[in-house]
Amino acid sequence: MTGFGALRGLKVVDLTRVLGGPYGTQILADHGAEVIKIEPPQGDEVRDWGPPFDADGTASYFLGVNRNKRSLGLDLAKAEGREVLLRLLAEADVLIENFKPGSMEKWGLGYEEVLQRRFPRLIHARISGFGADGPYGGLPGYDAIIQAMAGHFSVNGDERSGPTRMGIPLVDIGTGLYTALGILMAVIERARSGAGQFLDMTLYDCGVALMFPHIPNYVLSGKLPGLTGNAHPNICPYDKFETQGGPIFIAVGNNRAFARFTEAIGTPELAADPRFASNGDRLRHKAELTALLEARLRDVDGPALCTELLAKGVPAGPVQNTQDVWDNPHTHHRHMAVEQAGYRNFGTPIKFSRTPGAVQAVPPRFGENGRAILREAGFDDAEIEAMIEADVVLERRRT
Repeated sequence: MTGFGALRGLKVVDLTRVLGGPYGTQILADHGAEVIKIEPPQGDEVRDWGPPFDADGTASYFLGVNRNKRSLGLDLAKAEGREVLLRLLAEADVLIENFKPGSMEKWGLGYEEVLQRRFPRLIHARISGFGADGPYGGLPGYDAIIQAMAGHFSVNGDERSGPTRMGIPLVDIGTGLYTALGILMAVIERARSGAGQFLDMTLYDCGVALMFPHIPNYVLSGKLPGLTGNAHPNICPYDKFETQGGPIFIAVGNNRAFARFTEAIGTPELAADPRFASNGDRLRHKAELTALLEARLRDVDGPALCTELLAKGVPAGPVQNTQDVWDNPHTHHRHMAVEQAGYRNFGTPIKFSRTPGAVQAVPPRFGENGRAILREAGFDDAEIEAMIEADVVLERRRT
């Protein structure tokens, strides 16, 4: 695609593995950034996080967050590997990594001591579990652990399930989103100052920042949030209801929507009931209102009702499974189901009018672009062959 992407010309050296970092760099790559994914000798471990696997034996977990990137296998534990990295950084705008804090410094690649002085325009983003200092400084972090520690479990689930992990890795994904946003902020600031900077991103910080509205509710009221189930702590009715056509979700955010909703289900008297006159009233009488709505909706054609409510401006929708979402005509209309050269995945949700994102390349095999990347960095064929022979540059994963 000519003039592909809003980020065309941005060069990113990506040392991240697993999910948070790769999710963020895929966003950048989808919009034209050149992302060089440097994998350790064993490869990104999520290549093995299956089944399912594709025909080449690569797990869906890797395929889901590594499109539009090129792969170079490189052993940074060797001095020659670190020299290769430095050569690549000479032309890079961004370095992103998620090593344990102190690892880059141990290798002589610390930001303040080396990289900032050698590459003053470089933006160095680090993702870690908790950061380098503080009570948890240097400790490892995984999505579910941070979900537990940042309070997500305490508000997710119901009385039967107890505190429950969310079914999507929200902390990892949120950290990837925050990191991509932070990188772009740094790029904009660099255009003014001419200087790069260091981004200290942690799963813990991002997990805490995602605790909305529970932290604002708690610090204002002093009341400890509990398990919310499907309901909303601040809005009513905002819940899942069983119907003849399957479960649906209703989200009524104001009095006008509540009046339209009750009229559509044949109970307009509920909107006139003093117990349900305002959102605050409805929250105070939540159990009563929920019981009335459950009884009324039990025999209703839920999907048809959702269509009617949406047409009236009342948010409502059927509870769909993954196949329902993938097959939904609106998913395809919005180009959110990508199918290309045997690759199938969600599309990019960021829609530009002039510089749209695109799937330009399927996720790379391990080290498949190494030779081309090194040639572009100025290495000749003899140097490349010598590094492959020395196991500094790898074209096959080390077992």
